[in-house]
Amino acid sequence: MKEKIEQIKKQALAEIIEATSVEIAEELRIKYLGRKSDFTNILKSLKDLTGEERKTVGQLANTVKAEIESAFTQKEKELKEKSFDFAAEKIDVTIPAKKMKRGHLHPLTKIQNELEDIFTSMGFEVADGPEVETEFYNFDALNMPKNHPARDMQDTFWLKGLHANERVAMRTQTSAVQVRYMEKHVPPYRIIVPGRIFRNEATDSTHEHTFHQFEALVVDKNINVGNFKFIAQEFFSRFFKKDVKVRLRPSYFPFTEPSFEFDISCTMCGGKGCSGCKNAGWLEIGGAGMVNQFVFESAGYKRNEYQGFAWGFGIERLAMMKYKINDIRLFHSGDVRFTSQF
Repeated sequence: MKEKIEQIKKQALAEIIEATSVEIAEELRIKYLGRKSDFTNILKSLKDLTGEERKTVGQLANTVKAEIESAFTQKEKELKEKSFDFAAEKIDVTIPAKKMKRGHLHPLTKIQNELEDIFTSMGFEVADGPEVETEFYNFDALNMPKNHPARDMQDTFWLKGLHANERVAMRTQTSAVQVRYMEKHVPPYRIIVPGRIFRNEATDSTHEHTFHQFEALVVDKNINVGNFKFIAQEFFSRFFKKDVKVRLRPSYFPFTEPSFEFDISCTMCGGKGCSGCKNAGWLEIGGAGMVNQFVFESAGYKRNEYQGFAWGFGIERLAMMKYKINDIRLFHSGDVRFTSQF
């Protein structure tokens, strides 16, 4: 029986070497290791041998079987490599790759990030507050009691409060954060408050019911209008990357006294006059003023103990100037043809 096993091994290995295809190799596997092969019959007949013969022949049979299986595995690997069509699998590295679609920041987010970077570099802290605000912080604490005519300038989305005597609204200005911050902090401090606000008004190319506002507040013992003008000019010069001048015009806001509208020199003509500034040389930006002492009192401070200035403007307004956008409604339109440009 040993001789027969050795003969099968010799014959099998010889035919495996001569196999020229995977199909022929598979036929040989069935011939030598299949259920009806001579080798399988030998393994089945081991039970008829004596104990010592069964052990010797069994070990030899298992060794030969392992050699034959190893030879089949190696041969199939060689045949598959030879039959692989490398020409069909070649890659043309000159073909342009498929463009990956990547998201990016919204233009308003870019502008807000730039604002925060500039002001934090000047020592300001970024503050925040709720978008659903109480009547006290949004109006009363800012010197706009009920029936005050200044409230008519800010058409409001009123909401139902948790209590019958509580009035809440979608905040109409980021100035509502002023008293909230004052209540928890002791001067001196410098903060900016960028955020979303809401006005119940008709929309057009320059007005929107939901937009973003920027607020800056500086409070200390000896703060004056000159401090505001210097910081404003420094900010706008950094933002537009050119020398920008600021001018003040008298105005009225209940929460500042005195109050100003402030303009910047035209960023297109440098103040010389062009169609962009209607030949005036100046561009209207926002409002500012010295914080009204009533606001300090609303926060729990003693009257005339501190002084400071507050100023703000619309972030959309700044983005429209920087990117030459002529319709504010585009920012929230959801039109990717617009946002993909930035």
